[in-house]
Amino acid sequence: MFDLYIANKNYSSWSLRPWVLMKALEVPFNEHLVPFEGGFGASHEAFKRFSPSGLVPCLVDGDIAVWDSLAIVEYVAEQHPNVWPNDKAARAWARSATAEMHSGFGALRDECSMNCAVRVELNSLSAKLKADLARLDTLWQQGLEGFGGPFLAGEHFSAVDAFYAPVAFRVQTFKLPVSEAAQAYVERLIALDAMQAWYQSALEEPWREPMHEAETLKNGVLKIDYRKS
Repeated sequence: MFDLYIANKNYSSWSLRPWVLMKALEVPFNEHLVPFEGGFGASHEAFKRFSPSGLVPCLVDGDIAVWDSLAIVEYVAEQHPNVWPNDKAARAWARSATAEMHSGFGALRDECSMNCAVRVELNSLSAKLKADLARLDTLWQQGLEGFGGPFLAGEHFSAVDAFYAPVAFRVQTFKLPVSEAAQAYVERLIALDAMQAWYQSALEEPWREPMHEAETLKNGVLKIDYRKS
């Protein structure tokens, strides 16, 4: 069975991607949650105990370690073909959209870091963030309309949806302005059993990591904190 190493569910968008994919597709794995320790510097040393890069997520399969969320998805897909759509065109689009999320949307990441449990009112939306949101709307519309929905590459949840799952939480946290169709897709993702399981665990976490908390509020005001401790 796979062993998946992740960090805090409240903050770790990269960890969410393979976790929610494998949960939604019922791929069995053992979860190992190692919380962030005082920002990325201290965490890096802690994570090097199991991850060659000192980063999360990391998937361990016997003697094989696979780090980076995209590499993990591709590794899992070698044994579970439903990770990607069956249709050739949908699969090509899904891989492209996944890679775009993996390497792009810098303003969205920088200005709206993932913090599932809170609700924040942004002071403003930068031009770069507006451009990222416009691209997001265009991309999601292309997938939903091109392949018939309700997920981005067709009828079934797949890796491309998992890669945009952290965006759904960001839209919820910061109440980001997206189109009606995009908002409906966000709500569909968040309603998934796997997403709800992740979210509820995030609310229960006892940890507060100062660097991540500061990033959340660097361009906004805290309105609600739903954490239970």
